[in-house]
Amino acid sequence: MSHAVQKTGIYAVLILWTFVCLFPIFWTVSTAFKEAKDIYQGDLIPWLQFEPNWKGWESLGLSPDTIRERSGARDQFLKHASNTLTISLSAAALAAVIGSLAAYGLARFSYRFGPWRNKDISFWFLSQLILPPVAIALPILVLYRELDLLDTRVGLILVYTIMNLPIVIWIMRDQFNSIPVELEQAALVDGASIWQAFLRIVVPIAAPGFVAAFILSLVFAWNEYFFAVVLAGADAPTLPLLLAGQTSSQGTRWWSIAALATAAITPLIVIGLIMERHIVKGLTAGAVK
Repeated sequence: MSHAVQKTGIYAVLILWTFVCLFPIFWTVSTAFKEAKDIYQGDLIPWLQFEPNWKGWESLGLSPDTIRERSGARDQFLKHASNTLTISLSAAALAAVIGSLAAYGLARFSYRFGPWRNKDISFWFLSQLILPPVAIALPILVLYRELDLLDTRVGLILVYTIMNLPIVIWIMRDQFNSIPVELEQAALVDGASIWQAFLRIVVPIAAPGFVAAFILSLVFAWNEYFFAVVLAGADAPTLPLLLAGQTSSQGTRWWSIAALATAAITPLIVIGLIMERHIVKGLTAGAVK
């Protein structure tokens, strides 16, 4: 009886936590189909408390009535979405590749930089996550102005790649440490080079960690706002900038924000659901010996 009660309690807590995690998504999606009066009245349940409509999507030119017509709002959304997709994917891929190489070096070779050893270097990389972005915004702004990288996709890709390197290095270092070095030694004995052993033996085994690092880098780059507002302008704006632009002196257009947020998070949700198994496996690598 006590076991049944304990199991029921665990499921109750999990259901409650699931509700807490999913409610913001439900609120965002449902708000995209509300009018102003429904939002301010706090109506939550569609068809019971309010009648869904396409007002939020009309403001983006994405409703069934406007999708076949020319729309400046839709062109603007597609421009921001295209920039976000290109910048985020490129930055995540670069961070995953460069960070994986750095992590492999820290996991397999011994380094000495003054009094620092491998663990000190690894911690230095992690400490970069503590550094507030505003502390380096001005130097980067001046540097980008000299290099003519302001308001360019390349400029944002470089910044986002550097931002994501610490988390990639830490994830992949643990992933490589969990792989027996004897596998690579056997490949070297058979005549393989270090690069061949890395690409043919280590990379396939470490693929879940690579996927997890790539997805996390993609999410961080996709949602980043600070450097986008500092370094981007009319040519390379991203979706977070478009979201922030929905608030004006005339008030906040919650229906537009909700529709835009729904469209922005949908690709990440789909990717997360597809890659869920790899993400969990990659993040937990090395946790159990």
